[in-house]
Amino acid sequence: MVGIDEVARLAGVSTATVSRALSGRGSVSAATRARVETAAAQLGYVVSSTASSLASGRTRNIGVLVPFVDRWFFGAVLSGTAAALMGRGYDITLYNLSADRDQRRRVFDTFLRRGRVDGVLAISIALDDDEIGRLGELGLPVIAIGGPNPLLTTLTVDDVTVARLATAHLVDLGHREIARIGASPEFDIDYHIPTRRRQGFEQALTDAGIPPRAELFEPADFTIEGGSRAAKALLARSDLHPTAIFAASDEMAIGAMLAARELGFRVPEDLSIIGVDGHELGEFFRLTTVDQFPAAQGARAADAILDEIEESDAAPPRDGALPLPFELIVRGSTARL
Repeated sequence: MVGIDEVARLAGVSTATVSRALSGRGSVSAATRARVETAAAQLGYVVSSTASSLASGRTRNIGVLVPFVDRWFFGAVLSGTAAALMGRGYDITLYNLSADRDQRRRVFDTFLRRGRVDGVLAISIALDDDEIGRLGELGLPVIAIGGPNPLLTTLTVDDVTVARLATAHLVDLGHREIARIGASPEFDIDYHIPTRRRQGFEQALTDAGIPPRAELFEPADFTIEGGSRAAKALLARSDLHPTAIFAASDEMAIGAMLAARELGFRVPEDLSIIGVDGHELGEFFRLTTVDQFPAAQGARAADAILDEIEESDAAPPRDGALPLPFELIVRGSTARL
């Protein structure tokens, strides 16, 4: 097994310099760091995580809390997070934090207290005051995506403004009979994103002098299948004649597009459809959407927590909300009435 002394001899430096170069701690010139990394790569040397942890007090591992691991949005955020962490030499430990109280308690009381992580990321999951307090007892940086949460540093998208932007786009195209596919109450959890998107939708209609109509709403479960079922329910009614649909997620919007075409509606000639998220399938379906760049959210969260860890170990948490960007992407699923 290759040792650090062999890397030092090949690179022509001391073992202490090798340690500083490969750990990222301490002052090492760029040329020396490159020479050490080349020598380590040639010899197949990898820093022992145990030895590195003992020497630096760090595990170079970040704990990530997510409510779902099988949903596209969370997978996209995790992809960005993992890529950014790996790029800076950190591992990731994933904790699927469900609604089950006993399971959540084990995560906070046992797993996170084992001292195996240098910080915690919470992705679009609402933590109660007790859970936030338990995280605080760990003395580790904590960054959340979602919120806002006044007790944590959060990266957050303004979902009210996102939905308002999407709906205003339909209004600007001349649509007045605009249906909405949102979420039923059991899916309106954590940061109540469906509710906030409903509020933005209704605000845009009110701004345009259009009274929101309850009969133009159909609940779904933020999946393509759910969006398809909801769109069929809306479009099959003889008393409703929507010319546009705002779907609270791209997956539901894609489902609505498929359902509309199945029922003989042309998109966008007969029916305009807009979604939210920036799903990777959106370009394929030519879906107009408000992109919230989920992979970039994950990367930004990873960079934020590593900056706290590496730049100032003793710095207090920077509580408050940090806004995340979003952008209206107009494609072929919306058109002027």
